[in-house]
Amino acid sequence: MLNIVIFGPPGAGKGTQSELIIEKYKLVHLSTGDILRNEIANKTPLGIEAKKIIEKGELVSDDIVIGMVKNKIEGNMTGNGFIFDGFPRTKEQAEALDKILEDNNTSISVMISLDVDEDELVKRLLKRAEEQGRTDDNIDVIRNRIKVYNEVTSHVCDYYSKKNKYRSIPGTGTIEEIFDRISAVLDEYAPKRSCCG
Repeated sequence: MLNIVIFGPPGAGKGTQSELIIEKYKLVHLSTGDILRNEIANKTPLGIEAKKIIEKGELVSDDIVIGMVKNKIEGNMTGNGFIFDGFPRTKEQAEALDKILEDNNTSISVMISLDVDEDELVKRLLKRAEEQGRTDDNIDVIRNRIKVYNEVTSHVCDYYSKKNKYRSIPGTGTIEEIFDRISAVLDEYAPKRSCCG
C-alpha cells in the first residue's frame, strides 16, 4: 500500500495537490474534518460523542479523532492506500496512526511537506480571502495561523524525519510543476505494477 501524509502550512496548496494525488494513485482520502462530519451525520457512537463536544464549543479529543481514523482505515483496507490530510497534527497522533497501521500490516510510506515561504503564503491567503469574500482572513490572523502551524506541527515533521520518511517539496511554481515534484517522490514508494498500468 502507498500511505502518504501530506503536510504544509495554510495556503501551501495541500487541497489542490491532494486531489491530483488521489486521482493518479487511486488513494482513499482521509481528512479528519470530513470523517468527523461523516460520523456525526451517520450518528455513530463516536459521532454522537463528538457532536456533544462540538456543541459546547470545545475541541474533539485525540481519542475520538484517532478512533474515527481507525474506523476509516479498517473499513478501506482493500484499496491502494491512504492520503492523510490534516492528520496527524501532533507527535502523539503520529504515534497512534503508526500503531493503527501496524495492526493492519501496513505503515506510512512517506510524509510530503509542501515548503512555501511565509510572504508567499500570506499573499496567497489574502488573495483567497478576497476571492471568497472572507473578511476574517486579515494579515494578523493569517500570520498567527502560520505561527501556530510552525510551532505545533514542526514536531510531526521531526517525528517522520527520524524515521527517514520526511520529504520536503518546494511548493512554489505552477500546480503542474509542484505535482510533478510530488509524483517523482511518490513513484519511488508506489508499489510496482507487474505490467503496463
